This record gives sequence, C-alpha cells and structure tokens, in this order.
Amino acid sequence: MHHLTVALIVFACVFCSALLGLYLRTLLPEHHLSEDSIAVVKLAAGLIATIAALVLGLLISSAKNTFDTVNAEIKHEAADVILLDRVLAQYGPETQEIRGLLKQIVATGLQQVASADPAQLARMHSLEALKRGEYLESKLEELSPKNDLQRRLQARAIEIAANAVAVRELGLLQAVGSTPTALLVILVLWLCIIFGAFGMFTPPNATVTIALLLGALSTSGAVFLILEMNTPLEGLITVSLLPMREALAILGQ
Repeated sequence: MHHLTVALIVFACVFCSALLGLYLRTLLPEHHLSEDSIAVVKLAAGLIATIAALVLGLLISSAKNTFDTVNAEIKHEAADVILLDRVLAQYGPETQEIRGLLKQIVATGLQQVASADPAQLARMHSLEALKRGEYLESKLEELSPKNDLQRRLQARAIEIAANAVAVRELGLLQAVGSTPTALLVILVLWLCIIFGAFGMFTPPNATVTIALLLGALSTSGAVFLILEMNTPLEGLITVSLLPMREALAILGQ
C-alpha cells in the first residue's frame, strides 16, 4: 500500500476517534463527567500518550538512521567508482574495455534507481545484476600486468571493485527497510484512544475541533515520514543521486 494512502488512513482513524469522543460526550450521564472520572481518564490517556510518543520517536529515529545510512553509502559508492576508474586509467589502455563496462553498469544502476519503479528496483537485487559485478571482477583478474606498477594497480582495482560491490549490496539491503505492520497498527490504536479521550472530556467547539484536526494531521504526517524514510530509494522522500550522476559524468575520461 502506498505510504500516502497509509497516512490518510491513519489521519481518518485518529480524527474520527476524536470526533467520536466529542459525540460520546453528549451521550454520557453527568456523573461520568465528574472531576474524579476525568482525572482518572486523563491519567490513563497520559500513560498511553507517553508510550505512543516513545514508540513514535524510536520509529522516526530508526527511519532517519536508515535514510542517512543509504545516503552515505551512495556517496561511498560514487567515490569508489571514480577511484576504480582512475586506477584503471593509470594501468594503461588495456583497461579501456573494462572502463566501458564499469560505466555501463553504473549507468544501468543509476537509471533503475532514478526510475523509483519498484519493479526496476527489484531488478537490482536479481542474480543478473550480481553476475554483472562478478563479471567485472573477473575481467580485472584476467589482466596481465607487465611490471610491478601494473601489478599493484591490478591488486588495488580488484580491492576497490570488491568493496564497491559490498557497499552496493549493503545499501540495497538497507533501502528495503520496512515498518512492522503490527507495530504500526498498535501505534494507531494508541493514538485513536488518546484522541478519543481528548474529545470525550472537552466541550465541543470550533477551536477544539481545529486543534484535534491539526493533531491528527501531525501524527499522520509523522507516520508518513517514517514510512518514506524507511524506503529511501522510492517514494516522495528519496536520497540524492547527485553523487552518482557526477561520478557517471567523470567515468571514462
């Protein structure tokens, strides 16, 4: 389900719970609205609000870490690609084919990520994509160095290529992060209880309704941010691909 759709569902559930609370207030007998009753419900709602705030904060922090990790790994990958290309350029004209292959692999990967299409992103996890990286490494190992300098450059190129493949796979695994559905459902249930309590023990008026509306918007917005940052390669909030674009422009020169 699309993240914006989930956020809208959360908003509808939370705000409708608040409106239900406002409606129930008109139906409750007077003794249910005594100061003692209100105090107990406020304590219970406060406890649930504290738990919900802690869970929401942890989810936002975890999603932000995922987003930052993938962003850093894209920059690392771009740097490795540029360095590998320069090492091959120093090796000599024998690596021209390998440099062309490297540029093709980077261009294909960049196109798939930039499309933000789940089907295209899934292809990056395929065996075919893994074999392209393995083929590049095998071509590096097939080089026949003629002196000590070329031997050092070959060893360095193989090391950089292996590191780049590892960083790429790690970044892809990090980018598939997801929020547990059960945790999200429980969090929304807590929020519904909290907002229902707010509405139940508050005299209904326009100011209260607007405040509850803004609160529901804020909580659904937080859920939207969590879902978006947990999938940093797709959606409305994505990591910057500028480092890889700049790397692609430099390759082969």
